[in-house]
Amino acid sequence: MGTEAHRCAWAGNDPVYRRYHDREWGVPVRGDRRLFEFLVLEGAQAGLSWITILRKRPAYRKAFHNFDYHKVARYGERDVRRLLGDGGIVRNELKIRSAIRNAKAFLDVRKEFGTFSRYIWEFVDRQPIHNRWETMKQLPARTPLSDAISKDLKQRGFTFVGSTIVYAHMQATGMVNDHVVSCFRHAEVCALPPPVIPGKPA
Repeated sequence: MGTEAHRCAWAGNDPVYRRYHDREWGVPVRGDRRLFEFLVLEGAQAGLSWITILRKRPAYRKAFHNFDYHKVARYGERDVRRLLGDGGIVRNELKIRSAIRNAKAFLDVRKEFGTFSRYIWEFVDRQPIHNRWETMKQLPARTPLSDAISKDLKQRGFTFVGSTIVYAHMQATGMVNDHVVSCFRHAEVCALPPPVIPGKPA
């Protein structure tokens, strides 16, 4: 890749943003731990910039046991106090408690579907949606599909999963490819194989 490669405008010149744009954004994610990580990070981002959260990502991984949802689901008040005192993450009690509650709901989904990946990817028939936006202004903040996923997640006990947060999660985990067509990553992401999601057991 040459230094003159065209990127989505939001990547800017920040090396953290560029690395995330070039390597992760829009790439299909099938692993439950990574899906949970983005769920927590997207919830933490509410009201803040995504670059702020990306810079705190290493601290989040350390604070939340590398996003082991089994461990996070067992967090108690001692852990809440520990996290509230951790300057490396967003010390918002509602968001911290939401991450713990979501870990428990995450486990419930896994109990029903086998994996969270199987559950969430069914909303797009296990195939990424490849959009063909020409400008960043065309990108939606939410869609009818993200509305539906948000509603279902809330019914399952998840919090901080409004439609806008859910759509950002869909973009981050490759359920939708929202790179603009002139970005070098659009074609590369289109060429990636869809995630292998095992069928639901009979």
